Amino acid sequence: MSSDHTDPVPLSDHLRRAAAALTGAGVPDARVDAELLAAHVLGGGRGEVQARALRGEDMPLADAERFEALVARRATREPLQHLTGRAPFRHLELRVGPGVFVPRPETEIVAQLAIDALRAAASPSPVAVDLGTGSGAIALALATEVPHAQVHAAENSAEAFAWTEENFREVDAGNAHLAFVDLEHAFPELDGTVSVLVSNPPYVPDAAIPRDPEVRLFDPPAALYGGEDGLDVVRVLSRVGRRLLHPGGTIVIEHGEWQGEAIRGILAGDGWRAPATHPDLTLRDRATTALRA
Repeated sequence: MSSDHTDPVPLSDHLRRAAAALTGAGVPDARVDAELLAAHVLGGGRGEVQARALRGEDMPLADAERFEALVARRATREPLQHLTGRAPFRHLELRVGPGVFVPRPETEIVAQLAIDALRAAASPSPVAVDLGTGSGAIALALATEVPHAQVHAAENSAEAFAWTEENFREVDAGNAHLAFVDLEHAFPELDGTVSVLVSNPPYVPDAAIPRDPEVRLFDPPAALYGGEDGLDVVRVLSRVGRRLLHPGGTIVIEHGEWQGEAIRGILAGDGWRAPATHPDLTLRDRATTALRA
């Protein structure tokens, strides 16, 4: 991809070559990634990069070298978000990198289910808990979008927690509280007071190796694998939820598209009411909710 040019090359040429290199490496949406990497290097947004390319602007040599180095890394399937250090989630821009699970667009519907339940809570200051918060995506979405709520987040991976702390500092929501604690023993002081418990737990069965290299090689295994059937942590969440939630409180659990029926069975067996599974925007089953009896 690199060249021996000493004169600046049009941005459009750099983008075209980068997209071709990423397509050859099997990267989905290669042109989008090329534009986002260029935006990261040049400053500004993807729309600005597209406008500059259309205007025939050159890419400065120093920027071009940095861009080519990032494209080469992306061609090894290193996640785009690790290269830019940022992952968008709803209205937030979160810091991410090695050691923390990169939040996905499909989790935004999980956050929405929790937000809706939290807004519907009768209390003037309802309490929400996000267990295994990772980057803090769901907890910080709840805290900023439901400002009258108190949101408590727990993470027990030291590598992930470093990123969580950074995001909590950056967002600086006064109603968001972070703890380094195992989810099974989280927040005993909140027992029976919580209106919404939400979690995106590890739910990939141990033998189901993810296809995408970005997931398989770069996401932390502790955030992916959930035991033989993928539901070990879901079973813990069901028990912990019965401890934390008040009667009528809502549990929201993200899962894989084929796991809804099994999770509804686990929750019903533990005495939860009205278990229901909800699709994401691609119409794949994505989350299951239930009410504390």
